[in-house]
Amino acid sequence: MSPEKLKFATVDEYIASFPGEVQEDLRAVRDAIKSAIPDAEEVISYQMPTVKFHGVVLYYAAFKKHYSLFVPDTGKMFEALGQELAPYEVVRSTVKLRRGQPIPVGLIGAIARFRAAENLDRAPKSS
Repeated sequence: MSPEKLKFATVDEYIASFPGEVQEDLRAVRDAIKSAIPDAEEVISYQMPTVKFHGVVLYYAAFKKHYSLFVPDTGKMFEALGQELAPYEVVRSTVKLRRGQPIPVGLIGAIARFRAAENLDRAPKSS
């Protein structure tokens, strides 16, 4: 199947559209995020898995040679996690993970937690 031509209703549909090894990697990404923010909501936005917690936390997607984490531009996160991100290609607000390499679940969890905390800090406070 060609993910570019499909319309996905759920994250499960998105993941199921890929070959087995890619599915395993996408599930590892998904599980790392779920472990980091258990109360996050999963949706499809821009035809890719999107994680929300008081706003968008991140998007992720699979490509031919890599996986991408699309993180709403937060210079603070890239600065705070700079050392951990150093081994990976970072272009603007996208972290690229090479296919065939171990999925950095600790890093993905750290990104998710950082973004969730940023969203919480910006969320309207109830009185």
